[in-house]
Amino acid sequence: MRLLLLFLGISVCIVGIGTRAEAQNYPWCAIYSGGAVGGGRNCGFISFEQCMATARGLGSFCNVNPQYEPPPGPHPPTSVRRRYHY
Repeated sequence: MRLLLLFLGISVCIVGIGTRAEAQNYPWCAIYSGGAVGGGRNCGFISFEQCMATARGLGSFCNVNPQYEPPPGPHPPTSVRRRYHY
C-alpha cells in the first residue's frame, strides 16, 4: 500500500512539473472556401508570404488573424525605408 501511494505521489509530481499546452498565436490566417459545405481557417502562419504559398496551391486567400496578440515585452524597432525627393 505504501509503495502504491509513493508511486502515485511521484506520478502526480511529474505531471505537475510539465509545461502546460497553449494554443499557437500567429498573425496570418489562410481562409479555405468549401462551397456549400462551408470553409475552414488555418491561422498558423508567421508571415503573409508563408500563408500565400499555402493558399495559392489550394485556391484560397489570406487575412490578418483577428485574434492575434503579439507576445508581451519590448519589440525590436521596424526599419522603414523613406524616400527623399530632391
